[in-house]
Amino acid sequence: MTSAFRTLTVPLDEESFPGGLPSFLVRDDLLCWTRREAGLVGFGEVARFTATGPDRFLEADIWWRHLVLEAEIEDAVDWPGTGPVAFGSFAFSKASTHESRLIVPEIVVGLRDGRGWLTQLTFDDGELTEAGARAALDRWLGTPGVVPAGEDLAADPAVVEQRGATLHTGSLSEADWMAAVAAGVAEIRTGALEKLVLARDIVATVPAGVNAAEILRQLALRYRECWTYGVDGLVGATPEMLIQVEGRTAQARVLAGTLDRRDADGMAGSPLEFAERVLAGSEKQRHEHDIAIQSLTTQLAPFSEAMNAHSEPFILELPNVWHLASDVKAELTEVEGHVPTCLALINALHPTAAVCGTPTTVAGALIRKLEHLDRGPYAGPVGWLDAAGNGEWGIALRGAVIESPETVRLYAGCGVVEGSVPEAELAETWAKFRPMLESLGISS
Repeated sequence: MTSAFRTLTVPLDEESFPGGLPSFLVRDDLLCWTRREAGLVGFGEVARFTATGPDRFLEADIWWRHLVLEAEIEDAVDWPGTGPVAFGSFAFSKASTHESRLIVPEIVVGLRDGRGWLTQLTFDDGELTEAGARAALDRWLGTPGVVPAGEDLAADPAVVEQRGATLHTGSLSEADWMAAVAAGVAEIRTGALEKLVLARDIVATVPAGVNAAEILRQLALRYRECWTYGVDGLVGATPEMLIQVEGRTAQARVLAGTLDRRDADGMAGSPLEFAERVLAGSEKQRHEHDIAIQSLTTQLAPFSEAMNAHSEPFILELPNVWHLASDVKAELTEVEGHVPTCLALINALHPTAAVCGTPTTVAGALIRKLEHLDRGPYAGPVGWLDAAGNGEWGIALRGAVIESPETVRLYAGCGVVEGSVPEAELAETWAKFRPMLESLGISS
């Protein structure tokens, strides 16, 4: 291996994407970041960085910047997500033993705004050519065991029910988790904190085997408004964007306030009218949402010369739930002569009130006391970045970790405020488990 990191990016025509990027979700070991039909899919691995602890974001940032600084980049597309790209997943907690990681793939396929591309990344000395890059992609797609070429992978989102699949209690039983919620409400009522986010886990056993590629295809097709992610066994479809950076523009999507779509059954008016009445008209839900927005904008402000956040949240419609959502847009300012990188922004923003609570320090300590759970990568940043500073990083929600060929650990959490009721919060976790359970073929 040489010290030179080299990449070649060439255009791909529309014929390469008969079903959009979901048609490339054919391997369990791929790297994935898609929304609607666009995004990035990575195959193979040429480099990896891992870290734990409070400096994991900054250490990863330094590693990536050093890697791309001397890279030899040939890019005929010059678009966000072209050239050198790394996919990443970071632990939620600085105290977690779970390793945060950046992974540089061998091959990246990208699609955005009707423009497609193929990037080959290497440390080898051999010449990089378009023919060689296409041949490398064909090798990854043609490996035995993948879906046969020519089949429209995006045509049918039907899930095959998994017979014999079972669910098991995770770190806490339902009763113990509801007791933790009650304890959190009691702490909030003392004035120690305003909001607390408590998560729980369950374990699914699938005797027929876990097919990560099928899970990702199901999520990408059913949850088109979410960002479907797959990084090293972490899979899911998040509705929440922690930070998206393109040039000097940063954007985020903040969610807080959830309503199960099944609750609308039999109610007067249209389902959306019901959601607006229950979510937007709820003082508890609005308070929880306001806390989340304030948390993000306060943490982003030092890096911004201008910021725009909608004063009124909108209703985000997903197949399983409705959310109160707000989009935030900021123009980044130079800090010490440089526009902050994605990972520098993540270091400042994470964890937000949407996944931890507020004040963050108090909420984080209470999470460790009440959850009895190492969240690992759940609720941590997941996404990608390129050498130009562009990137998209969601919060790893509505997801799971594939722990073995037959077992998957699912995670879900709820925002707890003074008016929270433990039984209602437990029901909300089941609504949030539903995307992963459905993609596994398990009835919920």
